[in-house]
Amino acid sequence: MGDYAKWIRSRVGHDTIILNFSVACIVNENGEILLQKRSDKDDIWGLPGGAVEIGESIEDAVIREVKEETGLNVEVEHFIGVYSKYFHTYPNGDRTQSICHLFKCSILNGELMVDNKETFDLKFFDKNNIPKLFIEQHTDMLNDFFQGKREVFR
Repeated sequence: MGDYAKWIRSRVGHDTIILNFSVACIVNENGEILLQKRSDKDDIWGLPGGAVEIGESIEDAVIREVKEETGLNVEVEHFIGVYSKYFHTYPNGDRTQSICHLFKCSILNGELMVDNKETFDLKFFDKNNIPKLFIEQHTDMLNDFFQGKREVFR
């Protein structure tokens, strides 16, 4: 959680807040999608990404978050959509309405590295073998990505 979210949480406790996230769909040369095994839930996976910080663009946020969570340097190929109708309660009781901006990204360089803070594992999956994702929002995003959709507003 970034400094801004911590500051907000110090004032509102577990009440629902709105957070903006930038999320990446990264595909390897075999057409498999990169997922991260999250540290905040057992055996749950999700797309790499994270919260947009104050003063940061959504594009810069996805590039930064992918680097922090995977060790990869990426570039944005195109924007897929905005996913804003989703509410989530974290294991610690924090509640959010999360607004995710989804991008298709390509790998420039780097090697996959697990940070053991937010990420316990990183793996490329075939679209027919996707593990359980941690929230419906990521399931909807992946479905739209695999269907080739763009300019999605949910």
